[in-house]
Amino acid sequence: MSIFVALGGVTIAVLLWGALTYNRLITLRTKAEESWRDIDTQLKRRWDLIPSVVAAVQGYAAHESAVYENVATARTGSIEASSLPEQALAEAELKEAMRSLFAVVEAYPELQALESFMQFQQTLEQIEDAIQRSRHYYNAVVRDFNIQIEAFPRNYVANLFGFHPREFYSLTNETERTPPAARYR
Repeated sequence: MSIFVALGGVTIAVLLWGALTYNRLITLRTKAEESWRDIDTQLKRRWDLIPSVVAAVQGYAAHESAVYENVATARTGSIEASSLPEQALAEAELKEAMRSLFAVVEAYPELQALESFMQFQQTLEQIEDAIQRSRHYYNAVVRDFNIQIEAFPRNYVANLFGFHPREFYSLTNETERTPPAARYR
């Protein structure tokens, strides 16, 4: 009889451990999804601000239509991206287009001195910082989630319930890996 009690105790312990592991995986998966939505929110803020920045620059440099078209195309591509790799690639293209736009701005000191343009620029910088923080948090949660589903013996619970590793948000383009040139005013 004591062997049945011991087996019952072990079975209960294993089931309890399995339930706790499952709940931990659900929590991490939910945090990863939530943190991706945070990135989405920050990206939307940037997408909403870009037309105002472009309009301000167009007022001073109307002849740079190719630059404005590149920004608009890259913005649309970023909005329409449907997967993490597509989003990362589209964001890299949008950043490159925005760099071109700000290169145009460099030629117009009177535009740079405008209060409204300076506010746009500061807001964009704040949004970029928020995006970076959100990406960092997302990658930290994904790291923890992936470790949990790959580590023994939790991998058995993860496989049993169909948990799969998530992709990290990573730099997709060599220009993102190089630091920007210092600007002196």
